[in-house]
Amino acid sequence: MPDVSFTNLLIIAAVAAAVPLALGWAPRLRIPSVVLEIVAGIVLGPSLLGSVRVDLPVRILALMGLAFLLLLAGLEIDVRGLRGRLLGLAGAGYLVSAGLAVLAGLGFRGLGWTQSPLFLAVALTATSLGLIVPVLKDAGRIGDPVGQTTIAAASVADFTAIVLLTLLFSTSGGGAGPTAAFLAAFGVLVAILAVVLGRVRRSMRLGEVLVLLQDTTAEIRVRLVILLLVAFVALAERLGLETILGAFLAGALVGLVDRDSATHPRFRAKLEAIGYGFLIPIFFVSSGVQLDLRSLIAHPSALVRVPVFLAALLIVRGVPAVLFARSLGRRGATIVGLLQATSLPFLVTVAQIGTVTGRLSGTNAAALVCAGLLSVLIFPALALGLLGRSRPAAIPEPRDAPAGETAPAAQPVEPSA
Repeated sequence: MPDVSFTNLLIIAAVAAAVPLALGWAPRLRIPSVVLEIVAGIVLGPSLLGSVRVDLPVRILALMGLAFLLLLAGLEIDVRGLRGRLLGLAGAGYLVSAGLAVLAGLGFRGLGWTQSPLFLAVALTATSLGLIVPVLKDAGRIGDPVGQTTIAAASVADFTAIVLLTLLFSTSGGGAGPTAAFLAAFGVLVAILAVVLGRVRRSMRLGEVLVLLQDTTAEIRVRLVILLLVAFVALAERLGLETILGAFLAGALVGLVDRDSATHPRFRAKLEAIGYGFLIPIFFVSSGVQLDLRSLIAHPSALVRVPVFLAALLIVRGVPAVLFARSLGRRGATIVGLLQATSLPFLVTVAQIGTVTGRLSGTNAAALVCAGLLSVLIFPALALGLLGRSRPAAIPEPRDAPAGETAPAAQPVEPSA
């Protein structure tokens, strides 16, 4: 046996189990578990009690947790649904966000808060598809125009932010030119693999084998997805790209190829069980452990950065939602803006990359993550309040739909009391 200790992992696993139990006992406390997991990590980490540290077992499982989080986020992207006017609006919204984020980054540099305004700008443009989708599902609005617009905008924002982070700020230290070439090659490989897998899945013989083995101890579909995930992450690393890009694209590819789940309805639930039941909580708790909260506490003036970063998130991601006011109305556009401004997992990742590369100080990284925590606490709650007072409309049939195809109408959901 290698000379490693599992004590830190034991404590983190106990926190991961205790958080949902605590939320289950207090159902009126509508706080995402990820917030409590990070807060628990802060309390137990060096910033306060000093009871836990991120050692080798925790670090490895946390990296796998991040990979699974991005895999599941990529899985939520409806690649075929991102087209036409909706894609155009989502793209225009991201361009507005990018412009506002660059202005915010330059302003923060003027305040002496960062020496890399573009890095901070990329961080501000991302949202959190993995947190937004559960909110819309719980509200029964994932299929109506507000839900579909939010998912489209969040998909474009997350994908573009990850690509920009990889292209401009890869931890490999390579130049933008070679990175762009490797990124293009990686994209071509993913496209080719998507076509190959799309044809392979039509094989009757292969389909029979997959159905035969999917619910046995072989769990063949789960094993194949994990193989794809590890392969993409390893390939991204070998090419000098950010590993988060490989994990995200692996999820998007699985979502594109695996559209019909009639023969394997429990497949995605199994992936979520591995991710949310095991690996992802370790990533969030360990992120809280590594958060340098002492620098914020030691310098009270630095605490001002938290609400400023929070306001920047709201402006950068919320203001572009005015583009949706014509089709969704003011209330609908406000809901989309609030949900778009919800960001945490990407901010945690950016904070870690920024501190490693020297583009973010420990103080700014902690303030950015704290702002993300507040965005998860505040913005979805406000959006749910507005969703509860509005009645979903039916989705209009897209003008560019192929002949004979119509968009499914959303079922009206009564507002919650």
